[in-house]
Amino acid sequence: MFWKSKRLEEALQNLMVPLPAGTVELRDDRIKQQWEEIIQPFWLAKFPVTQELFKMVTDSNPSTFLGDQRPVETLSWKEAADFCNLLSEQAGLASYYVVSKTSEAIKFDAKANGFRLPTEAEWVYACKAGTTGIRYGELNDIGWYKQNSQKQTQPVGLKEPNSWGLYDMLGNVWEWCSDVYDQTVYGSYRIIKGGGWCDEERGCMATNRRRSHPTSFRIDDLGFRLARNREENENAGTNSAKTFSF
Repeated sequence: MFWKSKRLEEALQNLMVPLPAGTVELRDDRIKQQWEEIIQPFWLAKFPVTQELFKMVTDSNPSTFLGDQRPVETLSWKEAADFCNLLSEQAGLASYYVVSKTSEAIKFDAKANGFRLPTEAEWVYACKAGTTGIRYGELNDIGWYKQNSQKQTQPVGLKEPNSWGLYDMLGNVWEWCSDVYDQTVYGSYRIIKGGGWCDEERGCMATNRRRSHPTSFRIDDLGFRLARNREENENAGTNSAKTFSF
């Protein structure tokens, strides 16, 4: 990669974790359906995007609860996608999203090597990390939720990670995913996963799926996490998660 900022390059060292190929079962309790999806190897950030990283890239911070190591929140899906494109540009990578300035229509280049949001299937697969339950550990040990969050977000990485080294997958902030929820019923609404600091225990499960409007919905318990496609030369010889350095 060609970085425009040495400081940004250093901030992203060891952030992205390569995840192996596999399959994951998804379900939607609203329509009483479940299905299985194949997951290709991909990169996923070990933490939600922090306010420090967001400010470094955009020179702005929309968050309600301020703190460099807290997750950035109170931003729309489109603003998260715009961030991914801007970070890709600063890293010398191909932008994943093609965002229209005049409509809610969003196109993407599935083969682009730039930063993006994970799909719902990728997110669930990463969250479970080979486990089969609704959580990868006891919630009080792995996440910030209503009973332990002190009614606000908390700095990332303070709770226990899952077995693939991913932190804050449940609790702290909900996370935007790339996918449309149900275009026939909800139009352009996008999926959000993971539960947040103000949710009861039942809200913080890998299987929960919610949705909201991609351009107008912003709330103080909703952020996002970076993903990237893995290129062929990055996949060779990699069968399990390990830390990736740019």
